Amino acid sequence: MKSVIITGASGGIGKEIALHFANNGWNVIATMLCLEHGKELQGIKNISCYVLDVTSTESIQAAKKEIMEDFKTIDLVINNAGVGYRSFVELAEDEQINNIVDINWLGVVKVCRAFIPVFRAQKMGHFINISSIAGLVNLPLGSFYHSTKHAVESFSECMAYELIDFNISVSTMQFGNTPSNFQKNVVKSECSSFGSYNVLMEKINLILKNKTAKNTDLKPLIIRELLKVAENPAKNFKRYTIGFDANSLSMLRSKMGYRLFGRLIRQSVLK
Repeated sequence: MKSVIITGASGGIGKEIALHFANNGWNVIATMLCLEHGKELQGIKNISCYVLDVTSTESIQAAKKEIMEDFKTIDLVINNAGVGYRSFVELAEDEQINNIVDINWLGVVKVCRAFIPVFRAQKMGHFINISSIAGLVNLPLGSFYHSTKHAVESFSECMAYELIDFNISVSTMQFGNTPSNFQKNVVKSECSSFGSYNVLMEKINLILKNKTAKNTDLKPLIIRELLKVAENPAKNFKRYTIGFDANSLSMLRSKMGYRLFGRLIRQSVLK
């Protein structure tokens, strides 16, 4: 049986990924901030739960030590842990900026850094870093979330060049808004004294809420595609774009260029 480490596996799409891999014959190493959060996974065949805080090097090393004592080989690491922050730049708070950077980008960096030596010693391994269509296109109120996902894309591609000689592959997976706890937990900036800011926030919230509600088939598609990629990893770095929304936005951004694409977004959102 192959073994996969999944970060942020206590809820949302991370939990669904863990269950799907376990049901398809993988040993799942589900990591989370607190074991209490992952009670629904405990006791399920092929799933083992571990405490791991992606923002803490000490926590990652402690979890790694425990995991490697229990499993001889790790075939795959899925960096899934992530948070959202929807804010205007001038209203952004240091605590929220630091939090999203620490989890969405530096968390990926630190987990990869910890498990590269494991993969190198094994002479094989695969990282799948969960990105977002936000890592390819830029939309209003996404200054912080989009920045971290762009960073994950760049980091992953650069790292892939370093690791190819060790038979370690790297992939990213991008998709749009899918019904899960993620959107419910997105932190938003408070209402301001600027009317245009408040109107724009309301518009973006409504657009994303409606789009998320329509994407009922997206989560199962993402999970199935993840398993396919995990079982047949590409040797060279590869981006996987999943779902109609993500593919459409990616194509439009590529074909139109940033100026025309920006005009399209302004007309769609700011009209």
